[in-house]
Amino acid sequence: MRGSCLCGAIRFAITGPVLGMSACHCGQCRKMSGHVWSDADVSVADIAITGEPRWYESSEKVRRGFCPVCGAFLFWQAKGSANIAFSLGAVDGPTGLTLERHIFTASRADYFDIGDDGVVRA
Repeated sequence: MRGSCLCGAIRFAITGPVLGMSACHCGQCRKMSGHVWSDADVSVADIAITGEPRWYESSEKVRRGFCPVCGAFLFWQAKGSANIAFSLGAVDGPTGLTLERHIFTASRADYFDIGDDGVVRA
């Protein structure tokens, strides 16, 4: 699986297993992405990043990686974690993955609902 930012300055390749897929509704992800941020985790050892993302420490425990050229929000990592999350929206082509869960739904925006089946409805 491969992905990139909008301008192509940052690229990534996943070489190992992809872990839990989620849609985050927290206020920070909404502000960084403009809506819901869908991501998947992978071991740091199983992702190769080309280019130099800029890292923003959004809290004492978390950093977020983005392209310094086009501003695309690409990565999320808990400090000290052996895993890194990458944006599913940045993947080139089909992912072959299925969203597993919605997180921080109490913080979701008020302009849509999430049904009992986990499907977002406008």
